[in-house]
Amino acid sequence: MKPRPPRSKGAGFSFLAAGTRLVLGLFLVAAARAQTPGIPEAETAFAPTPARLSVVHAAALRDGWAPQRAGLRAAALRAYEREKFAAAEAWLNLYRWSALFGEPQSEFVARWLEAVQTAQVGHANMAPTYEATAAPLGAGVSRELQAWLIGNAKFSAEFFGVVSPVDYLPKTLEILNDLFRREPLRFKTYASLALALAVVYDVPPPPFFPHGQVTAEALPRVFPPAASAFSWWLKQEETGRTYQHLSRLGAEELKFVIDVSAPLAELEWSQGGVNLPLSQLARAYNLVRYRRDRVANDRPIWPGSAYQLPEILKQGGICSDQAYFATQVGKARGVPTILIYGAGNDGRHAWFGYLDGNQAWQLDAGRYAEQRFVTGYARDPQTWAQFTDHDLQFLSERFRMLPSYRQSVVHQLFAAEYLAGGNAAAAGVAARKSVSFERRNEKAWESLLAAARREGRDARTIESLLREAALAFQRYPDLEARYAKRVAESLRARGETSAAAAELRRISLKHKGERGDIGVEQARELLTRAIATQPLAGQIQTYNSAVDFHGPGAGMGFFDQIVAPFVEHLLGLNQKAEALRAVARAKRTLQAPPNTQLATELDGLTAKVHGAR
Repeated sequence: MKPRPPRSKGAGFSFLAAGTRLVLGLFLVAAARAQTPGIPEAETAFAPTPARLSVVHAAALRDGWAPQRAGLRAAALRAYEREKFAAAEAWLNLYRWSALFGEPQSEFVARWLEAVQTAQVGHANMAPTYEATAAPLGAGVSRELQAWLIGNAKFSAEFFGVVSPVDYLPKTLEILNDLFRREPLRFKTYASLALALAVVYDVPPPPFFPHGQVTAEALPRVFPPAASAFSWWLKQEETGRTYQHLSRLGAEELKFVIDVSAPLAELEWSQGGVNLPLSQLARAYNLVRYRRDRVANDRPIWPGSAYQLPEILKQGGICSDQAYFATQVGKARGVPTILIYGAGNDGRHAWFGYLDGNQAWQLDAGRYAEQRFVTGYARDPQTWAQFTDHDLQFLSERFRMLPSYRQSVVHQLFAAEYLAGGNAAAAGVAARKSVSFERRNEKAWESLLAAARREGRDARTIESLLREAALAFQRYPDLEARYAKRVAESLRARGETSAAAAELRRISLKHKGERGDIGVEQARELLTRAIATQPLAGQIQTYNSAVDFHGPGAGMGFFDQIVAPFVEHLLGLNQKAEALRAVARAKRTLQAPPNTQLATELDGLTAKVHGAR
């Protein structure tokens, strides 16, 4: 289920009553006359002083935040153009708070729904509709918290660095406000923990989280109240039960602590029931006895009525249960953990990762090396979008903690501001500075590309920038392949089809040994295009080429993304004989060992084709 568009109370979302329109119009006129007094040029060379912050806040309390935006944005741009970059960042964040607090909820919700739909992260546990009013987002934030937020440079940088377009900010701000109201002193010490809770608990977890092999009746997908969770983890920290210092972790890491599926009472049980130090946390996976009978009887769904940690330990389970148990044990100790799943040579598997004592992500706990799981997939608990375990390299490398990355971010933010203001040339200059400080800043590359397009650069220039970005990410195969694919798309669009094919083949061959999933993804896209544009003979030829080139050693991932979908497509066309030939070709090429999941599913697919009418 996807959330439906918002609606005003008693009226359609797209329309306001005439009286409301008149009031809003008068408000905008008054706001235009009530802006913060002009900020002197000399003052923009430094971060906003406490006195200036007080003046801005007082004006916002009197007249609203929206009228403050223009002056604060202008101050930020003046500071940036004078190369006072630290000051520019501070003014920019103050401007961003004014824009956020001053935005009408109705405008935000409309944009948020569009972002959720574009990212395809809506799910059945979200509310079917979202109420929207004309009140600004800042109306639900106390004046005390507003003052603290605009005056705290560190938290401001973290907040705007963490928040994504699919965060439901009315709830995010509500959670922050409630936590601040209840425990202001502890909030200030553990602000990153509060932020993690606010961006994760803004919408309910989806029905497939943390994995889909347990029913909603056995495991209700609900988070604890944010205030209860905040107090509970602080209690664990203060009583010495956590293995990580929560006050030293950022929200990007803490969101993998607080995204719990087990109730807090079960987490407390695990602290006494599982006695493993952080250095041995990987052993939590194998504490759960593996149930081969469930695999042999094809019973992947948890058979019990309740999915509780003590019961999982007692009854045993399959890999998804082992990974779930281990992640909850880690979270109970304040350790960021993540459940990972993937496809190997012979079948699908689940394992887990965790942040170790050296602040590095260990991503192979329970991962079977002999199965060649080329990559793993997980869910970001903040956005519920899928990401690979290789994306976590960015977290484990911790380059975002470096001063050079902070400088890169400042330039990227101003590149985005210049783009929004229509100054593509200035945006390009700022984006180039950004990537010169940190080549792993993907947003900076996207700003650089956008600026080049806005300036009307030709396709060859854009392709050159895409290749430069691909080179910057050559240590991250999925990102490198993403930019190489865009080069190929550009080449194809201007008729260079052979060069486009060569570009894709080059990147596929480069990573064929260690990242066969990249080749499989490219093969899937080629097959999808063939199905949409070619007659049946061309589709079959594309499938056969994919099997012959990418199939050897590709295993379960190739079956899931290429073989099974194409056979289903042929059955839909009533091409039973071709479907049988497609399965037979896959069997010869994949060479699944007997009694493996891959062999079983290939046999099952053959039986399905034989049974089709």
